[in-house]
Amino acid sequence: MHFDLADLSLFIHIGASSTLTAAAKRAHLSVATVSGRIKALEEQLDARLLYRTSRGIEMTPAGERLLRHARLICRQCDELKREFDKSDNSDTAHIRIFANTTAVTEFLPRILATYLARWPNVTIDLQERLTRDIIRGVIDGSTDMGIVAGEVDVPGLQALLFSTDTLVLVAPMGHPLARCKSVTLDEVAQYPMVGMHEGSTIVNFLREQYEHNGRILPLRIQLYSFESICKMIELGVGVGIVPDSAARRYAASMALCIMPIDEPWVIRKRSILLRSGMAISPCTQMLIDAIKQELA
Repeated sequence: MHFDLADLSLFIHIGASSTLTAAAKRAHLSVATVSGRIKALEEQLDARLLYRTSRGIEMTPAGERLLRHARLICRQCDELKREFDKSDNSDTAHIRIFANTTAVTEFLPRILATYLARWPNVTIDLQERLTRDIIRGVIDGSTDMGIVAGEVDVPGLQALLFSTDTLVLVAPMGHPLARCKSVTLDEVAQYPMVGMHEGSTIVNFLREQYEHNGRILPLRIQLYSFESICKMIELGVGVGIVPDSAARRYAASMALCIMPIDEPWVIRKRSILLRSGMAISPCTQMLIDAIKQELA
């Protein structure tokens, strides 16, 4: 069985498009050429790769498997070209990172700023994603690395622990819970919540914990930064559950009370996710080292 890299690259374009016309435009080919190449791939694999509907195209299960392998193969080929290109060197690369909300808003900006200043020829694509999407992205090769909080035990993934993330309750001065040495989720659930925006990792995580206790997460307002959340809490809008590092940073300049939460899920492991067996570029390894050194 022979695979043409051009066909695999074309299939990646198809995976990112809703129609063959859009895929053809991405690949700078005619629709007829794209259709012919897909037909040839289907005959070679003896499997249907696409469903063609009135709304466009959809991947079959076989198509999803081919897309996953195509991404991995093309990414490995790109790494091979960079490694052996004499005009390239170890301080030139593009790194894609899928990370959770806390990583994107709290510690990665500082680490990446220092890293990029040191390596001016490196570019980075940082995207905030849900944990399940981070895991899927690392597995199928659509991202170079992932950063998550919580236990991850998935075949084919390597998880590099680099720190822990403790969640705490933040309340305004004078709040009824401010007198408590620690609080439970049942106690917190009685009050309106100030939280992160919908779709953020931490909101999904907290919603799961509330639902596990038979409750609904009582979000009153949702914002895009922990600083904004703490400011709203200071003004009496509600309480919030945020990482301890963020709570202490903003409590230094705001009238806030910080209470430990007496629940087993508040301490979460932070890990860098890599696909097992994947080649790691020198620049990616240096970034991994920088994260581990900064937060160890």
